[in-house]
Amino acid sequence: MTNSYLPSIIKQFEYYKGLGEKTINQLSDENIHWQYNYESNSIATICKHIVGNMLSRWTNFLTEDGEKTWRKRDQEFEDTYKNKAELLCAWEEGWNCLFDAIKPIKESQLEDIIYIRNQGHTVTEALNRQLAHYASHVGQIMFLGKMIKGKDWQSLSIPKGESISYNQEKFAQEKERKHFTED
Repeated sequence: MTNSYLPSIIKQFEYYKGLGEKTINQLSDENIHWQYNYESNSIATICKHIVGNMLSRWTNFLTEDGEKTWRKRDQEFEDTYKNKAELLCAWEEGWNCLFDAIKPIKESQLEDIIYIRNQGHTVTEALNRQLAHYASHVGQIMFLGKMIKGKDWQSLSIPKGESISYNQEKFAQEKERKHFTED
């Protein structure tokens, strides 16, 4: 029996990356900079923080602390992306760093200890920690996108009022086991 943890967590990271992109793709250059108030973050700022975190956490993550000395975390909360294209370019760089780091991981490495801010984590713990972190920020991005788009928002899950028909369609199908495939 093979361990399905690694393919599963990679699939989850890909899922949240996709949700973020589907949200950003619904927005204009102006929309990505919208803030509810001064204390809140724009989508551009949240993305900049995610990218900064990814580059720091996943660059040489098996051999170096995940909080790099070159990271300027406070600057991640300054909205500097000029447009959506620039944001998406940085977004892709962050996600590529993550996937380039985690796709080669072997099951035998999951219990190895790595460090984030000098605190030891197993590779499994670090993966879970970062998945939760990115999922929470993608949720913020989606919420802001929905606020910005209002009635023009295109749902990324089951739209309001369509749960019954969605479930009827799903339960009309044969039961199936979701399988993870390796690229």
